[in-house]
Amino acid sequence: MSILVPEIPKFPLAHIIDVALDWLTSHFSFITKALSHATAAAIDGVVAGLEWLPPWLLILAVAALAWRMAGRRVAILSAVGLLFLWNLRLWSPTIETITLVLMSTLIAVVIGLPLGIAAALSRRTSRVVMPVLDFMQTMPAFVYLIPAIPFFGLGAVSASVATVIFSMPPAIRLTALGIRQVPGELVEAADAFGSSPRQKLFKVQLPMAVPTIMAGINQTIMLALSMVVIAAMIGAGGLGGEVWKAIQRLEPGKGFESGIAIVILAMILDRITQNIGRRSQASAGK
Repeated sequence: MSILVPEIPKFPLAHIIDVALDWLTSHFSFITKALSHATAAAIDGVVAGLEWLPPWLLILAVAALAWRMAGRRVAILSAVGLLFLWNLRLWSPTIETITLVLMSTLIAVVIGLPLGIAAALSRRTSRVVMPVLDFMQTMPAFVYLIPAIPFFGLGAVSASVATVIFSMPPAIRLTALGIRQVPGELVEAADAFGSSPRQKLFKVQLPMAVPTIMAGINQTIMLALSMVVIAAMIGAGGLGGEVWKAIQRLEPGKGFESGIAIVILAMILDRITQNIGRRSQASAGK
């Protein structure tokens, strides 16, 4: 004789999320539309400006910047890598990807640094922020594309918003970690000399935390680059868009070509930001 077990009703999580998204899009569409237009205009303006410059001139400018910030070897790597991308006829998608990555990284850092500072200086803030970061980092990247579409539609704006959310946690975490790792003796010395909390933060804690903060920015750039590729599915364009086209058309050669271009771009950005962090660490140790 079998025992009938009453079926437990399913919690309507999906329905709640759908209702919440519908309510938000209907009541705050004027804000998202204004933000979408402003972001799209900024992205299009930067892309148009960079594409207006001759590729060789922009390559020289990037190489000079890399030489100044990271040394001769990174400058040569940057120049050779960008010349190769130009030769592959991927210059325009490369410009689109660089623009989207750097703008998303800038927004993520502008939001992430103050949150990281607040989490480092306040235990209460840290208890609220850290579980949210755990949630953001464990959520699959594709899920971030879903709410971005009803708010901002298809295109680069949705890709930028999803990229900012996905890439922000390292900037927050490593900013907080860098401030917490400042030696207690230095903080006590600043207190002994009568420094205000603002003076202590900007003259002792943040300068000493710069190498760790730069490591967080480096990770933010790498995550932004990976997310921009995924966001090609919602019309982000760029090198990710070229990979997505190759998948749809079953063109493995072009897919690998675009993938190698993304790797080259990632190496250039990674080496530049890593060397900036090393130089900051060396200057902090003097």
